[in-house]
Amino acid sequence: MSQRIPQHRRIAVAIALAVAGVMPAVAQNDREAALEARVAELEKLVQQLVAQKAAPVAAPAAAAAPAAAPGTPPPPPPIQATTILPGAVAGSKFSFGGFIRDDMMVTRTDGGEIADGSVGRDLYLPGGIPVGGADEGADVDAHVKFSRLWFGVDNVSDAGDKVSAKVELDLFGGALGNEVATNTYGVTVRHAYVSWNQWLAGQTWSNFMDAAALPDSVDFIGPTEGTVFVRQPQIRYTNGPWSFSVENPETTITPFHGGTRIVSDDNSLPDFTARYLHKATWGHVTAAILFRQLAYETTGAGAIDDTTTAAAVSISGKYLIGANDDLRFALNAGDGIGRYTGLGVAADAELDGSELEALSGVAGFVAYRHAFDPKLRGNLYYSAASYDNDIARSGTAVTADVHAFSANLIYSPLPKLDVGAELRFANRELESGADGDLRRLHFIVRYNF
Repeated sequence: MSQRIPQHRRIAVAIALAVAGVMPAVAQNDREAALEARVAELEKLVQQLVAQKAAPVAAPAAAAAPAAAPGTPPPPPPIQATTILPGAVAGSKFSFGGFIRDDMMVTRTDGGEIADGSVGRDLYLPGGIPVGGADEGADVDAHVKFSRLWFGVDNVSDAGDKVSAKVELDLFGGALGNEVATNTYGVTVRHAYVSWNQWLAGQTWSNFMDAAALPDSVDFIGPTEGTVFVRQPQIRYTNGPWSFSVENPETTITPFHGGTRIVSDDNSLPDFTARYLHKATWGHVTAAILFRQLAYETTGAGAIDDTTTAAAVSISGKYLIGANDDLRFALNAGDGIGRYTGLGVAADAELDGSELEALSGVAGFVAYRHAFDPKLRGNLYYSAASYDNDIARSGTAVTADVHAFSANLIYSPLPKLDVGAELRFANRELESGADGDLRRLHFIVRYNF
């Protein structure tokens, strides 16, 4: 069987025969060697053409990435190859922040000493101002208990539903060591809540409190006796300027004829709040109302089982006087307001034999803030509270009035770094007429991140 001649060779032979056909017969023998060489060259050329035809078409070269501008640092590498929230809904965003805060203070009281290790040595506690004792020399205290960390997660679904969660912690959880060597303190929960669209569930500021109106203070709270200051578990609903909540109840009681305050957890109904907030270019103003059930129940001989109701109102806000000045204020008044104001400087109710009587009170503050320049600002504020104790029920050893005047300067040499000093003069008076003064010089260094 004859061997099949490749196509490219047949093409070369045909071309060679065509060339040979036009040559004179007499020159065929003399040019045989040249013809063979020409055929070989043509065959090589045909092979190259066939190979190029069979080769795949090369993809066009990718466009080169634009060169970075001179001096531009390269983008940072990812922190990790996988999500930091493996258990969260896809697309969730994680956030983290807080501050490191160092408090240093010098305190002098003329009615006795604030007990070592007590809360009044860490922050201004109106109900802890000593009364009736000897003049006490200056005490120096320093701590980092109010340093803070928070963690947040946010997600917005394709349908526009927003879900957020936040946990905030500080180091105000009581001593785990001592000031001799370690100054170790426990971590405590400040906030822990989840919110979705208009709803919130968990622990955060009471809906009866206006945190946005608080002065820019060096002390942890500032106008403590005059402000509502409560964090507690709740369920809250917000719709535009309106918000409503049901919150964890607790009743504080002054015993009949005085004595150690009673803390009762016998409530069968939550505390209820409603708030209206108006915002404008000049600042904000808000009004809130609080409804409470006060309850106390004991067993055994002389058992007590009584409840009463109480209501209070709060009006507060911030007014922008200009680019560098603002005025902040609050007025809180009503029955059963003691637990919500002044870190419990007064009780919610008094016992009249076996019956509860709600205690009325009024508390408030006014504060003025001025920014001298972008790095230096100062604040002046006055805060006061007064309670309508019935001494026939409460005795005369309960707080009747407390007030304080404070002034501070806060300097920010670098962004997010504050160095502040605050001077406070405070006085607490009992129903007996006895009173005590507190003078404190308070310093902080705080770095926010």
